Amino acid sequence: MSLPRQLPLRLAFNPRHGFAEYHAGANAEVVDHLRRCASGTGESFIFLHGDSGSGKTHLLHACCGEAQQHDASVFYLPLAELADHGAGMLEGLERQTLVCLDDIEAIATRNEWEHGLFDLFNRLRDAGHRLIVSSHLAPAELPIALPDLLTRLNWGLTLRLRPLDDDDLLAALALQAQSLGLELPAPVGRFLLNHCRRDPAHLRRHLEQLDTATLAAKRKLTIPFLKTYLEENP
Repeated sequence: MSLPRQLPLRLAFNPRHGFAEYHAGANAEVVDHLRRCASGTGESFIFLHGDSGSGKTHLLHACCGEAQQHDASVFYLPLAELADHGAGMLEGLERQTLVCLDDIEAIATRNEWEHGLFDLFNRLRDAGHRLIVSSHLAPAELPIALPDLLTRLNWGLTLRLRPLDDDDLLAALALQAQSLGLELPAPVGRFLLNHCRRDPAHLRRHLEQLDTATLAAKRKLTIPFLKTYLEENP
């Protein structure tokens, strides 16, 4: 399979976004199903949905990493970035052991994409391979125009990511900081939670920027340092 040369995209999954770097909290059962699908011992098709910033992309990357550890071939596609480039890139993906499609709502009502995805679903099934798709919408809420595709999307296991409570968000922050090598004292983590938007993806971006800022300033992450940072980076 070849991709258009002009695509300025990072189609490879991020190996730093593994299951070990994801704090599941109330989503432990969801993570277990995803892990078993990726390893080849669970469902062959999973529809994962949850609010924006709930960690869907992280988990798709984690599934790719897990599958590779079991010597499977994988392919990750961020559909929100690809929707304007045509569905031809779906050709040949049935040869991959696991295909992960992020943000499937991005191709809803696009005739070429809907038919292409329907055909891919059938080819993966015939090959005995696996598919995981994600969306911020549940299958029944997707504005899919092709009835056969909508039927396929309801065939597999549907999993919903629940929002994390404050304790789990704090634990998730600590885990993410640890993966960056950033020391995050609990009071600083609570201050960040209380003064920022609380979705995990937004908080992780702040942590990555704070890691860079503390290294540049050669200072530890403290509440006064965080206050100054947030004034400059609301």
